[in-house]
Amino acid sequence: MFSYGVMPPLMFAGMICFMLAGFPVAFSLVAVGLFFGTLGILTDHFTFSFLQALPFRFYGIISNDLLLAIPFFTFMGAILERCGLAEDLLEGTGKLFGKVPGGLAYAVIIVGAILGAITGTVAASVIAMGVISLPVMIRYGYNERLATGVIAASGTITQLIPPSLVLIVLAEQLGRPVGEMYLGAIGPSLLQVLIFLAYVFVLSLFKPQHMPPLPPEARGEGGWPLVRQVLWGMVPSIVLILLVLGTLALGLATPTEAGAMGAIGAIALAALHGRLTWTLLRQAMASTARLTSMVVFILIGATVFSLVFQGMDGALWIEHLLAQLPGGKVGFLIFVNVFIFFIAFFLDFFEIAFIIVPLLVPVAMKLDINLVWFGVLLCVNMQTAFMHPPFGFALFYLRGIAPKSIRTSQIYWGAIPWLLMQLILVVVVILWPDAVTYWISAPSTVDPSTIELNIPQFDAPPLDLAPPQF
Repeated sequence: MFSYGVMPPLMFAGMICFMLAGFPVAFSLVAVGLFFGTLGILTDHFTFSFLQALPFRFYGIISNDLLLAIPFFTFMGAILERCGLAEDLLEGTGKLFGKVPGGLAYAVIIVGAILGAITGTVAASVIAMGVISLPVMIRYGYNERLATGVIAASGTITQLIPPSLVLIVLAEQLGRPVGEMYLGAIGPSLLQVLIFLAYVFVLSLFKPQHMPPLPPEARGEGGWPLVRQVLWGMVPSIVLILLVLGTLALGLATPTEAGAMGAIGAIALAALHGRLTWTLLRQAMASTARLTSMVVFILIGATVFSLVFQGMDGALWIEHLLAQLPGGKVGFLIFVNVFIFFIAFFLDFFEIAFIIVPLLVPVAMKLDINLVWFGVLLCVNMQTAFMHPPFGFALFYLRGIAPKSIRTSQIYWGAIPWLLMQLILVVVVILWPDAVTYWISAPSTVDPSTIELNIPQFDAPPLDLAPPQF
């Protein structure tokens, strides 16, 4: 463990202590980095000129075109979150599935997936679905644990479903195209939705009293008017999602261009529903500015920390430590997933992506692990961070809007089955890599041996060294 000295483990421990003390993550990383940077100069690990790379790294962060996709997608989600789209989707879909046991739970899962793709934030999805669906589910006899669990879990799908902000950040840290990360996440996100739906179906067979169907008076008018209401809320959103992801997948647009197109499409959707106002735009821009500023500050802090950590041979220390794990590639994957699962109790996904992931990438490359698959696997694991009792943010959001009659213990107990289903998906992705790679490794239909290159040969022009003729 101390093959490369005591500085790397001390620096890592100092970062953990600062964060556990409650200091803001960005400034904690800068403080630890500069403190150990001074120690590194005094102990001759490196010279002062080594730290001169920091201004160039800062400039590289703020001039990175890929990171421009974050404010665009955040703005798109903020617009769609506030324009009443969630209410329309949940109301129509809930009535559509209201005849069957667990119909509201099915509606929450399906709408949660759609909202995840168009809003991109867990808080927006959980709060929107909790405010609208939770009182209705409790009123019509749904089990409290089931109702709170399905709302919180469906909101966390946002982390995995493209165009997720987590996938953009992971792509930047892994050095892989965002389009490949999005394509790789399609399979696991669909599997997660199917696992949730299957759980509700099985539970409705054995405990239908926990999820009774809606009474006829609550379902309202059925037939074509109801279908039209559902389609009016769903089809424009799906078209926007496919437009953004399709241009990325086909290589017609960069992530930044796709994000800008999504932002314009969100404004058009809000106007289409008659809810576009200056207040809405101002609130969306303020929310986008806060989130983007937080991401940039964390990334700057992580850059200071990582530069000094590399100067202390920290990258070699991490590589040596993880490469010696028993079991080779499998042992590394087990350790990383267990570590990410527990570190997510304390760190947000941005912090994990900017601090932990860069330390894991060299080891993954040395073990010949597909980085797109590895990034999607980490994303699947990190979505569990929002469901950890008692630290999960999704549970905090739900507690803030749930009626006081619902005890906090019920919310925590209700989250456990859905957390286990998320961990099942982690195991599925490890055992079945094609769930990720199938979408990005389509077989080529062209045989390279049949390609012929016919380059025409031209005679060289005569060389005339005589003076020009006028």
